[in-house]
Amino acid sequence: MKIGSKEHKELFCRSFIESHLEYEPEHLSWPTLDSVALESLRNIPFWREALNTEQEAGVMVNAFAATISDPLLKDAIALQGMEEVRHGRLIKFLIDHYDIQISPPPAPVLPSNIKTAFLDFGFGECLDSFLAFGLFGLARRHVNYIPEALFDIFDTVLDEEARHIMFFINWVTYLQIQEGKSNWLRAINALIHYSRALQDKIQAFSGSNEEQQEGFTATGASNFIDNLTPELLLSTCLKENSRRLGVFHKELLQPQLMPNLAKIALVTLRLIPRRQSHSIAQLSEP
Repeated sequence: MKIGSKEHKELFCRSFIESHLEYEPEHLSWPTLDSVALESLRNIPFWREALNTEQEAGVMVNAFAATISDPLLKDAIALQGMEEVRHGRLIKFLIDHYDIQISPPPAPVLPSNIKTAFLDFGFGECLDSFLAFGLFGLARRHVNYIPEALFDIFDTVLDEEARHIMFFINWVTYLQIQEGKSNWLRAINALIHYSRALQDKIQAFSGSNEEQQEGFTATGASNFIDNLTPELLLSTCLKENSRRLGVFHKELLQPQLMPNLAKIALVTLRLIPRRQSHSIAQLSEP
């Protein structure tokens, strides 16, 4: 199969559409939490930001789907929009069901350039999902006071996020090949969008105190895992990313930036103690 071909489009669209799960957040098996689990859930700082993000995503993705003329692509992107809306409903139901106190998020506002917004959102999801896969895997292994049923609910959500980034990375590559963009131009374009998505994350963490407290990757990990090291986080992210994306058709593209950066960072982190030990040994020599 040639990437950018009609066969490629059929594969990534059909894979996405056919793997859709039917469920309603309000009808899921939400577990009863004891006081420890309930307090811990309520103290997690990112619920307002998560609700705001999903609600904005649902409105934006649905608006972008309405601009697509290709029937198959339109159906797939509209399905993603429906799933984003459902994620927002799921977060809202959880907040209400467990009486989590948050300030109301702002009403979603459509961006002026809907295609650019969709591209920035897609590349941003590739960044967020890689870290979320790892943090969720660590939490599920180490947090004993959260019922397994609650992890099962969010496991489904993360599988949907995996589907979203797989669809996106194949769609954007297909689109740019159809537009006649070369490999190097596609790479530059991706870096621009990744950079813009990263700047949005940095801005969120350097804004008001409330915004800083609501950042998932910046502060959420400490609510789950004691003594979390960069090596443990990165190695778990790589393992969980491979596990979740490994179920997709082998001919489909996968997001590569975050896994490659994580591998480089892991090698660097593992070399630092060796260099320090070598330096100390040299200093201790007579």
